[in-house]
Parts: sequence; C-alpha cells; structure tokens
Amino acid sequence: MKRTLAIIFAIAFTAVTASAQVGDPRNTVSIGVSGGMGTSRVSFIPSIRQTLSLGPTLGVSIRHVSEKYFFLICGTQLECNLATRGWTELIEDGSGNEYTRNATYVEIPFLAHIGFGREFRGVQGHINLGPQVGYLLNEKEIYGGQKPWDISNRPNQVTEQYGKAIENKLDYGITASVGLELHTGIGNFGIEGRYYFGLGNIYGITKKDYFARCANSTISVRATYSFNLFN
Repeated sequence: MKRTLAIIFAIAFTAVTASAQVGDPRNTVSIGVSGGMGTSRVSFIPSIRQTLSLGPTLGVSIRHVSEKYFFLICGTQLECNLATRGWTELIEDGSGNEYTRNATYVEIPFLAHIGFGREFRGVQGHINLGPQVGYLLNEKEIYGGQKPWDISNRPNQVTEQYGKAIENKLDYGITASVGLELHTGIGNFGIEGRYYFGLGNIYGITKKDYFARCANSTISVRATYSFNLFN
C-alpha cells in the first residue's frame, strides 16, 4: 500500500511540474480556510453494517498556480485539516443497542490542482487529486440505546471492535475533490465536494489478527474562502 501511495504522489507531482514546462507561466499564491461536514465509515472485513456517521471538518490551505495550459489552470495545493471520522453501526438484532466510534484526525493532503473557467474575476471550477496522510489525535466510543449492552445476537458475531482502541494512528490514502469558486475583488468564495479512500487500516491485518481490512473512507462538503497573496 505504501508503494501505491508513493506512485500516486509521484504521478500527481510529475503531472503538475511537467505541464509547467510547456504552458504559460503563472506565479499566483493564495491561502485559504475551509469548513464543512463529512460522512464517514470504515470498510471492515468481516463486514459490519453501518449507517452514516457525521462529523465536522476544518482546515487551512495554500495553493500555488504555476501555469496555464490552454484553458487549464494548473498548480499544487497543500492543506492541513482537522476532521472527525469513525463509524456508526446499524444494529438490528433486537437488543436496541447503538454504537458510534468518533475519531479525530489531523489530515495533510498534497494535491494536484486543475482549474477551468475565469482565471481572476468570475466563476472557476476545479478538480483536486492526490495523496493524503493523517494522524489520529483522539477517539471516543459512544454506547447508546437500550440497556443492558447485549452483544450475544450481533450479525456474523462480529464484536472484536468493541472496547478495542485504534492500533494504527497513522492513516494514508487518496483524496479527490470537485468544486466551484467565485473570484471577486475581496477574495474567492467556494464550495467543494470531496471523497477520501483509505489505503491504511486502523487495526492490524496480519494472519493472526481478527480483521482482514478496516480502512477509513469519507465524503465531505465544504465551504471555502481564499485570497491571493500575489499574482
């Protein structure tokens, strides 16, 4: 998995730097902030039925636009985000129990940025793609619903996750987003949808471990604001 992430990172970086050699050069640097909500889940094998788990996301970013190639505006974007991930189980065994695991991560995506539309004043669309690393800051288990807590009839008898702290604090994967920005004289206002696919696992997945896969995935919607430091 680490090799796959390195290859993706190299492709994204090469695509941006290579195109800068043939397009019209630019040197626009902008910084921004973002905030929104995300839905997350963890892909478990053996499977655990889940419903949407909501959590906030906040972040800061710096973007460097290096060139314009025909109608494409190309650059790179580095972010630092704080996001709540985790999972909420869909328990339908008659116990009336509810279970949620909230996990707070600091995330650092390194993204290839491709914009299209109005370069300065007006509406510009964009696509971002690249690798992301994250680190677990804290986690919390929430046991809810009816008492007592009864796991005797759980589907597939998958109960290993209860009371089990996340073992791998370092997380990594691929993130992609699409968005629109309105560029004005007082800054750039935008909205963006983003998907993260985890390549790492929150628990060990060796032959002696219970789970064969347990990777994060999130879908989020964010509002953004940025302004240019210089053009």
